[in-house]
Amino acid sequence: MTKPALLRVLDGETLDRPPVWFMRQAGRSLPEYLALRSQAKDFIAFCLNPEMAAEATLQPMRRFPMDGAIVFADILLIPLALGQKVWFEAGEGPRLDPLPPIAALRDQVEASTARLANVGETLQRVRAALEPERALIGFAGGPWTVATYMIEGRGSEREAARAYAYAHPDELDALLDVLVEATARYLIMQARAGAQVLKIFESWAEALPEDLFRRIVVEPHRRIVEKVRAAGVDAPFIGFPRGAGALVESYAAETPVQGVALDVQAPADLGRRIQAGGKAIQGALDNLLLRAGGPSLDARVEALLEAWSGGPYIFNLGHGVLPDTPIPHIARVVERVTGRPSRAIAAA
Repeated sequence: MTKPALLRVLDGETLDRPPVWFMRQAGRSLPEYLALRSQAKDFIAFCLNPEMAAEATLQPMRRFPMDGAIVFADILLIPLALGQKVWFEAGEGPRLDPLPPIAALRDQVEASTARLANVGETLQRVRAALEPERALIGFAGGPWTVATYMIEGRGSEREAARAYAYAHPDELDALLDVLVEATARYLIMQARAGAQVLKIFESWAEALPEDLFRRIVVEPHRRIVEKVRAAGVDAPFIGFPRGAGALVESYAAETPVQGVALDVQAPADLGRRIQAGGKAIQGALDNLLLRAGGPSLDARVEALLEAWSGGPYIFNLGHGVLPDTPIPHIARVVERVTGRPSRAIAAA
């Protein structure tokens, strides 16, 4: 059986053309997704319904010749499984109850993975339906990013979370310890359920000084990978320290991931240096440009392919697909990268 192109690149191969998948491809921008989402009572219920979540994961794979499917879930399922109430306000995003005592969270770590078993069933359903040459990606939020929501109770500029990191370093370290352990267990479960690639989304890695970045981003990621490896799981990791800027290079050097996802600000030379250091890179098309389309989009796609296709490279965005992204724009980019047309699907 031919090894999926995504796995070959994460093994360090340079292919004739890079594999492609898009962050947030499994939701928000497709009419069939919106129709499916309307059938669930709320977003959390949707994420934890294996039949619905598997269908959401597979929908973009039917439309576009993507090389990887990312499971439909959410990074805030971990705090939910640890006993912190999580819900989503329409048009406003996630809300969380006040941070429980760290000891109470620690007591829930062992049970947390079982509470997320439905995500494992989603992965099993998708893997059974997905062609063998297309890789299945599992994921979790980075501990610092998840901690920011747990501390602040919502998405924000994260100033309160950074202030907490300085004012309460021991408490933050204890919270990150809990999240490292819960996240590692969750990713082990995902791999055993069929995930062939594991991604850590550190969505809020920006605005951190170097010493703090190493302590709350690099070190927790290193420990997660080591714990997953100690459990006998060899699925490759992609780490995404979004917004880390110049610190991405130290992240690549010091974290035992096989691939590093780059955001939209990453210069071409940075990506090439990471490749020369023996790791694959992923990214970094601007999702706003994908939405805008036109000659500028075509030119940027060509520039990324020229800059990074000489080494192990996965074509992707620097952030997730926006809800109002025109489907023809996605199809045009994927066709340019793969040389294969997308399928026309009637509106749901």
